[in-house]
Amino acid sequence: MTRNSVSRRKFLAAGALSAAATGFARPAIASNRLEWKMVTSWPKGAPGVGVTAQRLADRITKMSDGRLTVKLYAANEIVPALEVFDAVGRGTAELAHTASFFWQGKVKASVFFTTMPFGLAPSEHAAWIYQGGGQELWDRLYAPFNIKPFMAGNSGSQMGGWFKREIKSLSDMRGVKIRSAGLGGDLFERLGATSVLLAPGDIYPGLQSGLVDAVEYLGPWSDRAFGFFKVAPYYYWPSFNKPNGTAECLVNRSAFDALSDDLKAVIVNACAAEDAFGLSEADWENARALRELAKDDKIFIRPFPDDLLEKAAELAPDLVRGAGSGDALAEEILASYEQALALSKGWSKVGRQAFFSARSG
Repeated sequence: MTRNSVSRRKFLAAGALSAAATGFARPAIASNRLEWKMVTSWPKGAPGVGVTAQRLADRITKMSDGRLTVKLYAANEIVPALEVFDAVGRGTAELAHTASFFWQGKVKASVFFTTMPFGLAPSEHAAWIYQGGGQELWDRLYAPFNIKPFMAGNSGSQMGGWFKREIKSLSDMRGVKIRSAGLGGDLFERLGATSVLLAPGDIYPGLQSGLVDAVEYLGPWSDRAFGFFKVAPYYYWPSFNKPNGTAECLVNRSAFDALSDDLKAVIVNACAAEDAFGLSEADWENARALRELAKDDKIFIRPFPDDLLEKAAELAPDLVRGAGSGDALAEEILASYEQALALSKGWSKVGRQAFFSARSG
């Protein structure tokens, strides 16, 4: 998939780079029609997030009846995967599809809007954003960067990661170089590993070359497509470090504010539709992919050892509090998130958790 992105770059490069060089992307206007660019952090067509990004671009184009046409550019076609936040803020592209925890070094509290260790599950996270005040806090967090964020897809429940060697106890984590992102990476470091942030398209080469010994990415659907099992046969669960997989659509705030009300509504509703559809797709495809992986007798699907999970649970709260410290808005986000988590736990215990236990016998 990375090679496909590179080959596409050749014929897109001249036009795309010249557009990027002009600063704010000037939309093509003909008969009151706009053309916007969407940059992403994903390889072109990557199962899960790459598919979601393309479908979101298509939704906006179709829902607007072509009045707002969105053309997607994968990672590195205009800007590198981990630079799409800045690209949207400065207007090189009007849209991006990515994940908020990539901006932890720039906006510390951004990690709350993708996933937190031992935090909100996908439906709980959506409830916080839509019903519990999370969207308003997210808007305020990104406002200084001229960006309006939306949820726009979800990779669902994650897996713990692929490892080249078996993890039998907490001590086996010591010295492991693991590709991870967000606070999950910080938590792995506190468990004794070394966290390495790699863009999605760079993960498999890094695993193959020995740059990393393990990979924590998404769920079985995406992980299987990237081929991590070919190098690291031990697949661990649960994903204590990333219980949710919210993707974000970033919109240049100036461009968004200039739209008519109906086109603003197109973007809002296209993102919401893709968020719901993407989660259902992830649940279905992850189940199918896990079933296929389990058939391979060279792959070992294992639970993390108890002492590792216990230590992770002990360490996680301090990391979460750290992400919500340093300024008044971060502290407000932390308080809101913790309230949502406490509320969700009460309902999930007697709702989903109790039912799943009963269903499993």
